[in-house]
Amino acid sequence: MKILVLNGSARTQGNTAAMVAAFCEGAEQAGHEVVVFDVANMQIAGCRGCEHCHTKGNGACVQQDDMQAIYDVWDEMDMLVLASPIYYGSITGQLACALHRTYALGIPKRCTKTAMVLSSGAPDVYDASRSIYKGFVQGYFRCEDMGVFTAVGSQAKSPEMQEKLRAFGSSL
Repeated sequence: MKILVLNGSARTQGNTAAMVAAFCEGAEQAGHEVVVFDVANMQIAGCRGCEHCHTKGNGACVQQDDMQAIYDVWDEMDMLVLASPIYYGSITGQLACALHRTYALGIPKRCTKTAMVLSSGAPDVYDASRSIYKGFVQGYFRCEDMGVFTAVGSQAKSPEMQEKLRAFGSSL
């Protein structure tokens, strides 16, 4: 299985990165191919709503930036994992930009599973992100929901959470 992870955190050594790494370790040990894009450290502009992709572009976005790398694997993935710290009650703006820009390609052709990994500094701040995930990504793509994994503060790097995510990755 080919798994695409879109990580919305700019902190390469942060809590979200640790959670993503544990998941990837388990998935790769199980023989899956995992491709991770740290979208917060990429140059991805927001969707302009110009409709070029659906009128003249034949699915190609008029903007030429780092999103092209994600476009290259979009239709090849079997699973999409969204990972983000919670900023102001939701996923990061960088992850939102990347998600909005997938509008050019639409529903991924092979994707059958989705999951979400979230970290935060406080409990009970995940509702908006879950709503985006369940209502749009998982619901619109009509994929099987494999779960939403959340951690508050130091829980993200705890041995328990790291093992939980490794086990999840290896169970796929």
